[in-house]
Amino acid sequence: MKTILLVPTGEGVGLTSACLGLIYALECQGVKAGFVKPFSQETSDTADRTTALYRHVSNSKTVEPISYSSMMQRLTHNEQDELLEDAVRLHREISRHHDLIIVEGLVQNGRDSFVDDLNTSLAQALDAKVILVSNANIQHPVQTAEKVENQIRNFRGSSSTRLSGILFMRTKGLPEESAQIPVTIDPELRLGAETEQFVQALQQTHAHIGSEKLPVIGLVPFSKTLSVPRMSDLAAHISAAWIHEGDAAHRRVQHSSLIASSIEYELHKFVAGELIISASDRVDVLLASSLASSNGIPLAGLVLTEQHQPHAQALDFCQSAIKHGLPILHTPLSAFETAQKLANLGNEIPVDDTERADQVTRFVSSHINQDWLTQMLNGSYQTRLSPSAFRHELVQKSIAAQKRIVLPEGDEPRTIQAAAICESRGIAHCILLAKPETVLDVARARGIELPESLEIIDPDLIRNHYVEKMVELRKGKLNELQAKEQLQDTVVLGTMMLALNQVDGLVSGAVHTTANTVRPAFQLIKTAPDYSLVSSVFFMLLPEEVYVYGDCAINPDPDAEQLAEIAIQSADSAKAFGIDPRIAMISYSTGTSGMGADVEKVAEATRIAKERRPDLLIDGPLQYDAASVESVGRQKAPDSQVAGRANVFIFPDLNTGNTTYKAVQRAANVVSVGPMLQGLNKPVNDLSRGALVDDIVFTIALTAIQADQQA
Repeated sequence: MKTILLVPTGEGVGLTSACLGLIYALECQGVKAGFVKPFSQETSDTADRTTALYRHVSNSKTVEPISYSSMMQRLTHNEQDELLEDAVRLHREISRHHDLIIVEGLVQNGRDSFVDDLNTSLAQALDAKVILVSNANIQHPVQTAEKVENQIRNFRGSSSTRLSGILFMRTKGLPEESAQIPVTIDPELRLGAETEQFVQALQQTHAHIGSEKLPVIGLVPFSKTLSVPRMSDLAAHISAAWIHEGDAAHRRVQHSSLIASSIEYELHKFVAGELIISASDRVDVLLASSLASSNGIPLAGLVLTEQHQPHAQALDFCQSAIKHGLPILHTPLSAFETAQKLANLGNEIPVDDTERADQVTRFVSSHINQDWLTQMLNGSYQTRLSPSAFRHELVQKSIAAQKRIVLPEGDEPRTIQAAAICESRGIAHCILLAKPETVLDVARARGIELPESLEIIDPDLIRNHYVEKMVELRKGKLNELQAKEQLQDTVVLGTMMLALNQVDGLVSGAVHTTANTVRPAFQLIKTAPDYSLVSSVFFMLLPEEVYVYGDCAINPDPDAEQLAEIAIQSADSAKAFGIDPRIAMISYSTGTSGMGADVEKVAEATRIAKERRPDLLIDGPLQYDAASVESVGRQKAPDSQVAGRANVFIFPDLNTGNTTYKAVQRAANVVSVGPMLQGLNKPVNDLSRGALVDDIVFTIALTAIQADQQA
C-alpha cells in the first residue's frame, strides 16, 4: 500500500486543493485513491472541510479526523505515540478499499507549535512518501525556495528518501491565460517551459530543489476565477440580511464596484458577475441593477449599505429583477466598510461550494506532471475505468477526432457556453444555428468569451439551400412547401446539414424534446447498414466503475431479435469508449428459475446475440443483482462469466430501462451521460432539458468520438 503525505509550508498554500487535485489526477490514471485527514485543526465542532469536499468530489467514503480537542488532550498528556496509533488505525480503515492513500498533513498556523514534529512522526508512522506543498511567485524564486527549504530540514534535508516532490500552488507572476478552467484534465494547460525556467532560478540558490530526487511535480497558477465566492458566502462576513436571496447560491462575485458618483458615469460597471455596492438611499442604483437583470445581464448581486433598507415602493419596481434571481443584501455597515471587509474574504472553498471544488480539482490536476505520476505508480496498480478516467478519455479522444458538431439550439445560453468551451479546448468545432447578433447579445450579457473560430450560422440565410435535397431524401413523403415549413425548425435544418456531410454530428435537446431531436434523424439519416433499428445507451458513472445501460430512451417493447441487436449495439458502444463489455440480459428471472413470455423473450434474445457475435461475453436471463453483485452472481449463476461482473446491462423494455436508470441516478446520486443514440448512419444525440453546461460539453465530445468511429 503506497501512502503520500502532503505537508504544507504554511497557511493559505492551497493544501485542500492540492489533495483533491492529486486524487483526481490518480483517478484519471485509473487508480483508486483514498483520502485520510488524521488530525483536525478546527476548534469548532463543524464538519472538517477537506473531508467533506473529498466525499463530494470523489463520491467515496472516508473517516472523520481526530478532533482538535482530542489531539490536544493526547499531546498535553505526553501521549503522542497513542495519538499516532489512532492515525494509523484511521489509515488502515481506508486502505482496505483503495489502491493508494493521500494523507493531508497539519498546517503551521502560529498557534500549534507541535505541527512540524507531528508531521514528521506521521510520515514515519504511515511509512509515507512526502510531497511538500507551497505557494510560489515566479518573480521571487529566492523567497519561494526559502519557504520550501525550511520544511525540507524537518525531514532531514534533501538527502531524505522520504521526500518525493514539491507541488507549487497559487503561483503568482504567470500570464492570465494560464489560469483557464478545464472541463476535465487538460494536458495543454501544463506549464512545462515555465516550470523548467522557474526550477532553474530556484536551483541557483538551492540546487536540490527541482532535482531528480526532489522534482517539482506541478506549477499551479493563481486563478482569480477560482478564488471567487458565491453571493451566499458574503452575508455573514458583512453582517448582512437578505432582502431577496434569489440565485445567491450560484452567482459568483467576479469583481465588485462601489457606486458613489452619478449613475450615468457608473453604468459601464453593470456587467455579468459584478457585485454592486451602494448606499440604501440610491434608488437609481437599485433601478439600474433591476434594468440590467431584466436585460439578461446576470449581475453577481446588489449590496445596499447603511442603516435603512430601501423603501418598499422602490423594491416593488424591481419585481422583474427579483424574478430573474437578482440577490439583494442589506448591511448596516457603510459602503466603504463593506468594500474593505469583502476585500479581506479568504480563498478557502466552503464545504457546500461543490461546483467550485469540482473546478479547482480539475484545474490543479491539469498542472500535475503526468510523467511523475506514471513513474511514482511504476506499473504497480491494475488500472480501472473510473468515472474520472472515462470523462478524461472522452475529452482526449474527441480532441484527437477533430469533428464538426452542429448545435441547432444556437441561441440557448448553456449551449453557447458549451460551444465556446469546446471550441477553445479543441474538443470539437461547433456550429451554432442562430442569429449571430442574438448569440453575441447572450454572450455579452453572461460574460461568455466567444472564440473567433466559433462558427455561427443564421438559419434564415441557408434554409432555402436544403429544400430540394430534403424533398429528394423524403421522396413521395413531402413536397417543397412542406419541406420549407419543416426547415423552419433548426433541428431539422441541422439534421439536413448532417445528412449532406456538411457536419459530422448533431447535439440537441436543451430546449427540445427527445422526439423533436430524434424524429428528423429517423427520417433523414436512417439506420446504419448493419442495423435495423435505432436504440440508446446511458453511461452511468458509478463511484467504482462506468456501467452502460441500454435501451432506456427509444424502443418501448423490443422483440427478441431487436433486443439482441440492442445488446450488440451497446457492446460496440462500450468498446468505442474504452469499456471491455460484459453484457447481462436483464430479466426478473435468472437462468431457468422463472417462466413466462417475458423471460423467454430475454432467453431467445441472448441466444440470437451469442450466435451473431460469438466474440462477446453475453449471458441471460439474469436478475440485476445476479448480474452486478459478485456474491449473488456466484450463487445464482456459478458457471457464468458475466454474472456478478457485468458492466453492460440490457433491459427487456423501455419501462424497465428508463425506471432503473432514473432510480439509480437519483438514489445513488450518479452522473449519467446520455442518452447516446446508436444504430444511425451518423451520430445524433439528445440532451436532458435540465442539462448543465458540462453535460452538454461531454455530449458534444461523445458525439465527436461516435463520428470518428463511423468514419
